[in-house]
Amino acid sequence: MHKLKSDIERFYAAGTLSAEVAGQARKVFSEFRNALTRGQVRAAEKQDGQWRVNAWVKQGILLGFRLGELEEINSAALSFVDKDTFPARRFQLSDRVRVVPGGSSVREGAYVAPGVICMPPMYINVGAYVDEGTLVDSHALVGSCAQVGKRVHLSAAAQIGGVLEPVNASPVIIEDDVLVGGNCGVYEGTQVRSRAVLGAGVVLTRATPVYDIVREQVYRSTADAPLVIPENAVVVPGSRAISKGKAAEWGLSLYTPVIVKYRDEKTQGSIELEDLLR
Repeated sequence: MHKLKSDIERFYAAGTLSAEVAGQARKVFSEFRNALTRGQVRAAEKQDGQWRVNAWVKQGILLGFRLGELEEINSAALSFVDKDTFPARRFQLSDRVRVVPGGSSVREGAYVAPGVICMPPMYINVGAYVDEGTLVDSHALVGSCAQVGKRVHLSAAAQIGGVLEPVNASPVIIEDDVLVGGNCGVYEGTQVRSRAVLGAGVVLTRATPVYDIVREQVYRSTADAPLVIPENAVVVPGSRAISKGKAAEWGLSLYTPVIVKYRDEKTQGSIELEDLLR
């Protein structure tokens, strides 16, 4: 992919393109988008145990928006107006992806692996990577460039945030065998390590500290690193009292996620998906 990377970086840095150069850029972008859709390039990859951002991939996606022209898109009874560079994906039986009827949509440039189940209505945005055996439940969102591992359960109304700018910012990463409960939100480059469990209603952002009452630690993001939820952590919504000022007088508390335990056999039994569903 070295030449593709070089071409994307060159066209992205060029800014406004002439009609002739834009035509060349569109051909390169088409190749790039196909590679994204096949999972051959990713916005972030794990190397030596650490996640690394591929800034040029985000540049390629942003180049697609720059090159795109609005067009009318008709699909059965529904109609849309969107950039022609990012049409909706159309799946075939050979893709081995289940897209249950009911209003779901996946953009071209999103990788959806064999064995993924898409329950309606859900949405997977460009640059996302959804690995094998994952269930994306109703009203769930997988945002731009989000990286979702194998056998993940994104429960109903779970929101996995997207990020395109700045191009070197880490996307949200959900590793293998994670359960994201209903109405959860994971945003701003947060990383959830493998086999973690997020209870219903948990919200994770860069600004929200996570209190681990098992290991007696507090996890925070820094200027150089995202918030990271440890492997096997079981996280539930909690609160912490405000100890100063009028808020203390009024007895107010602030929301905070709390790690109450680490995954064990009891946890596994309560969250295991029925294989017949697959």
